[in-house]
Amino acid sequence: MSDNATRNLLLGFLTGATVGGLMALLYAPKPGKELRGDIRKKSGEITEDVEEYLLEAQEKAKILINEGKDKSGALINDAKRRADTLLKDAETIFGEAKLRVSGEGDRLKTALKAGVNTYKDERDKDAPTTEA
Repeated sequence: MSDNATRNLLLGFLTGATVGGLMALLYAPKPGKELRGDIRKKSGEITEDVEEYLLEAQEKAKILINEGKDKSGALINDAKRRADTLLKDAETIFGEAKLRVSGEGDRLKTALKAGVNTYKDERDKDAPTTEA
């Protein structure tokens, strides 16, 4: 049963007990003074029961609230840890990519320079020589 259904059931029992007790007292063959004393006694008992129920409900509510706070705190801490891990992983990947691009750029420059030098060498070989 849910907490709400349990609460409603308990309140129903308390209400039924109160009404039943009062009805029994009212229909009991007792003199007025004794009847008023019994009603006062019964109402005191019911008041104590209700106060006890309210205190229990408050304690349970406090426990549930604290459990909720603890769980939410744990979830937040876990999310922070995961975010930090993701950031570190992203920084690592970015750094590696930067190194690769830098290395590829150097290789490209070297290859281009070699190509230009080869072109110049071939051009110079094929150029007619002028003798004076």
